[in-house]
Formats: sequence, structure tokens, C-alpha cells
Amino acid sequence: MKHIGVSLIALAALGACATQTATSPAAVSPQSAEEALSVYYRAIPTSELPSGPEILPLSTSEALTRVIVASCNDEEQPNPAMARIAEEDADLFLFIGDNVYGDRDGRNYANADFELAELHESYADLGVSEAYNAVAAAMPILATWDDHDFGMNDFGRNFAGRILAERMFENFFHMDDTEIADYPGVYYSRMVGPEGQRTQIIMLDTRFFRSDLMPTDDYGAAGRERYIPSTDPAQDMLGEAQWAWLEQELSKPADLRLLVSSIQVIPDVHGWESWDKMPTERQRLYDMIDETEANGVVFVSGDRHTSFLYKDEDRGAYPFYEITASSLNVAFAREPDSTEVDPRQLGLGYTFGNYGEIEIDWDARQINFVINDETGEEVRSTSFSMDEINAG
Repeated sequence: MKHIGVSLIALAALGACATQTATSPAAVSPQSAEEALSVYYRAIPTSELPSGPEILPLSTSEALTRVIVASCNDEEQPNPAMARIAEEDADLFLFIGDNVYGDRDGRNYANADFELAELHESYADLGVSEAYNAVAAAMPILATWDDHDFGMNDFGRNFAGRILAERMFENFFHMDDTEIADYPGVYYSRMVGPEGQRTQIIMLDTRFFRSDLMPTDDYGAAGRERYIPSTDPAQDMLGEAQWAWLEQELSKPADLRLLVSSIQVIPDVHGWESWDKMPTERQRLYDMIDETEANGVVFVSGDRHTSFLYKDEDRGAYPFYEITASSLNVAFAREPDSTEVDPRQLGLGYTFGNYGEIEIDWDARQINFVINDETGEEVRSTSFSMDEINAG
């Protein structure tokens, strides 16, 4: 692979050359170095970025009835769940983060160069995966990222390689000629189906703009494993531009909204990444749904290496449901049933390889959340009425 990176030290020097003055010839602000890095990354030719298989166009005129959702995909390991997804009769595949594990050497990025060679190689491996290519040939794909395809474990806006990671992501998933490439981050939405059967798919970016999480005060303890809820008044999950965009999106008429967040929204009991680690930001999300009178919002998430189903009845104008589908082939547990239980959790979490599906019955006005094991067998499910998730 041709090297496409450059050292941060060299870019800092480049920034210094651009900002030198007679009184301070060596003055370099962090912003100058970051701007230099941005200019360098955005100038990299597309031909030097990883490219995935062509993606089928998503019809916006036909109502969605079956959506597959999955996350946490180790591109170097066998993937029976992905192969099974390719055999599903579905309208759409939501690939919602950790689509590759390209940060195995990520701890070195902070002190070395920023070529993100591991991430590049991971995308190359996914691009030749028979299972993924079969999915791409079978159904349209909408994707967002999480930390392992963002380029740095648990990082947000303070990861200096995020601009190159964004360009890799957009090029691989053929977003470079869409509106997504016109602004920082990878958030976007799609409206699918005729009036009365409109599904709005909102793909959030919970990485590019996110401020740092608050480290735990009791490392490894149950419920406080890595992080605790932040008390920082400046905590930020989406960044102001994305928040403003989200408000506009939620104000659009729709019958069902799949609000996709790579990290979980509802649960409170664990100490891993999730929206509850930024409580002010999660409340802002709930308030925005209420203030825009956005009916039909359900949450779709991944990240956890365990699948979960949730129902939050007491924090919104109507009950919020969430399906967490994780992981495809990066299971850590030795038993299929998770011991983690949140008060808003529906049944036990499922820890082995899995993927989720969202079934939409427009005639019966019913939605089914289903978790399937890697063979396609249903292992968890819940059903609810569209009328239940409508404040009106």
C-alpha cells in the first residue's frame, strides 16, 4: 500500500510556516497544526483510498417492510452471520458501526504518524469479503461508523486522524459523490415510502464531534467499568451543526423514524460508552423529540458485543423502544445470556454472534424488533404498535 500519511510533527511545522510572524517565527497554535493536517488529508487522491463494492440504490418510493441491522464486524474472522444476512429477503441493511476493526494499532497513532494504515488494510479486507460482497449484491446498504472504524478506540473529536478516517469511510461506502462529503462528519438521513408509510432513517455521527467522556473512578467495577456520567457543562455528543440539522430532520413529517446511533441511547446501568455518559446531551435529544413533535421515533444501536431490547416509558412524550444489534462475529462471552439487566431492558441480552431485524407491518400498524443468531434463528423479540409511539 502506498503511504498516505504524514507525521504530526511535520504538519505542525507546516502550520508554523503558514503562521510565522517577525516577532514569533516559531509560533504554532494547535489549530494551525490541525488545519494543516486537514488540508493534507483532503488533498489525498480518491484513488489512494479504499473502495468497497458498489451499493444498490435505495428506492424512496416503496414502503420499507423489513430492515436488517448489524454492527461489530471483524473483517479478518469468519462471518456466518454476515453470510446469512445475504440470504435474507430484506429491503435494506443498516451497517451501524465497528464495520471493520481498523484500530488494532490505534494506540500508536497518537505518537507516530497518521496514515491509518491498519484502517486502510481493514477496509481492503472487507472489500474482498465474500459475505459482505454478497450482502452488497442483495440489498441496499446505509452505514455509519463507531470507534473501531473511526480509527481510535473510544475517541471522539480529539482524534487528529478523524478527517482521513472520514474520507476512507465515505469512499468505501460510495458517499463521496453525495451531500455527506460536503460537510464534516458522516451524518445523513433518508425518507423512504409513500405518504402514510413513510420511514425516516436518521444516521447520526456520534464520533466526529463528540467531546471526551469522563473516566471512571472505579476501573472495572460493575456499572462503572470505563466511564461515568459527565458533569462537564460543555459536554457535546453531536456538535452544534449536527444538532441543528437533527432538529430540522425531526420536524419533517414521517410515520416511523429509525434514529440510528452507533452507541446505545436508553440504558443506564453499565460503564461503557453510551448516551447516559453525557446526560445533558441525552436530555437534549429527548427534549428535541418532544419539542419538534416527532412521532414514531425508535432507536437503533450497536457497539456492545451483546444484543438488547429496551422500552423507556417514562422519559418521553411516548414510549421509546431501542434495538441493540451486536455483534456479528466479535462475541466475548462464553454463555449466550447476558448477566446485565437494565430496568428498561426487555428480556435477557444475547451475547453470541447475531444480527437484528426490524419488521414493519403497515396494514396492522405493528413493528417487530427481532434478534437472530448467526444461523438466522430468532433468539429475542418484542412487538409494539405504531400508535403507541405517536404522541398525537
